[in-house]
Amino acid sequence: MTENIKESLTTFLPKPGEDFVETPYIREITSRALDYVKVGLPIHFKGPAGVGKTTLAMHVAAKIGRPAMIIYGDYDLAASDFVGGLQGYIRKKVLDNYIRTVVRAEESTSLYWTHGVLLEACKNGYTLIYDEFTRSRPETNNVFLPVLEERLLPLPLVSGYGGYLKVHPDFAAIFTSNPRDYAGIQKTADALLDRMATIELGNFDEETESAICMAKADLLPEDAKRVVNMVRKVREVKANKYLPSIRSSILVGKLMRLKGVHAVSSDPEFERICMYALIPEIPEQERPVVVQTIKETIRAYGDWRQYDDEKE
Repeated sequence: MTENIKESLTTFLPKPGEDFVETPYIREITSRALDYVKVGLPIHFKGPAGVGKTTLAMHVAAKIGRPAMIIYGDYDLAASDFVGGLQGYIRKKVLDNYIRTVVRAEESTSLYWTHGVLLEACKNGYTLIYDEFTRSRPETNNVFLPVLEERLLPLPLVSGYGGYLKVHPDFAAIFTSNPRDYAGIQKTADALLDRMATIELGNFDEETESAICMAKADLLPEDAKRVVNMVRKVREVKANKYLPSIRSSILVGKLMRLKGVHAVSSDPEFERICMYALIPEIPEQERPVVVQTIKETIRAYGDWRQYDDEKE
């Protein structure tokens, strides 16, 4: 039996960021996710890049209120990264020379086992966030099947747990994934997906995007609304309706804040910022219509002098 088990994995207590925005849309998703957790189901946030999957996972983990661990999907991950593995042996030798004329020697050897993140989380009732889990190979992810179904984690006998570990009742798992057509995405076993409660995410509603842009970029409300409105109009004329994402709105907003620019047609710097931030990620064949959309949208904004140059 293993006598030495290393438990040195890092946990953290998730907390909402100071600039986290909770609109009715976010509250509804969070409430649904927490309901799944309460009935013992793992959560799976599925959606394209830039829709806030990881942020929502962290937010839900904070609401659960338990220490959390996070691991990022990767093709090179192995089952040992989750359950741990045998790292060698520890040899111990004791020499007893209490009586000068007698020397007694004792020698023992024990296995040295290290914990993986899943073993650590299952044992202690932590929340495990598995970000972009579909980047890992399906045979690696199969380690979750008995955990999610039978609440048991099979382990080698040499691990010192007698062949399996009963999952702590407070253990929770949150998965995130991108669509299958993204580069590096592996096929996921239907049996694993069937054990999850999937919440499909798309772009946020306009109210939420405006609130996020205002908080992340420290913009005036009207500036944030106009930036988000323009980015959403750009999406509408593209084949890919998910890009540019809210990240692009935040980038435009941060550059505006840096330059002291407002979202008005009378300031040419606003248009330049939009072009520099948005055009590079647009496919070549779609750029003419996107450029036209940006120009027309900004032209329609006009001017507004009632706002101070500095945010109050």
